[in-house]
Amino acid sequence: MIDDTVKQLAQQPNFAALSTLMPDGRPQTHVMWVDADDEHLIINTELHRQKARNVERDPRVTVTVIDRENPYHYAEVRGHVVEVVRGDEARAHIDQLSQKYFGQDYDPANIQTERVILRIQPDEVHVR
Repeated sequence: MIDDTVKQLAQQPNFAALSTLMPDGRPQTHVMWVDADDEHLIINTELHRQKARNVERDPRVTVTVIDRENPYHYAEVRGHVVEVVRGDEARAHIDQLSQKYFGQDYDPANIQTERVILRIQPDEVHVR
């Protein structure tokens, strides 16, 4: 079960910082759209992106979800990617995220490769 505060923050139109590990061990961080279900944080990206390649090699990640109304309220989740979902489900999910953040479907012209969902299992949670 995911922490209620984490789930609430991730299901609202708040942004998250996703940190993955580069091949040389340096962290890489991107500001991302985020989502959650009852057990996982959910990130949607594309297969060709460095973050997708990073988690394929090393599934450890940190996701910090920041309350857009109060940036001093946030949740940091240290965890690991337990599943990568491809295909129609990932493509439909990016439309859901775009609706959440912008009120319209995702522009298919922005898709360069296959969309993928990263399901992240929390190992450690810090809420402020």
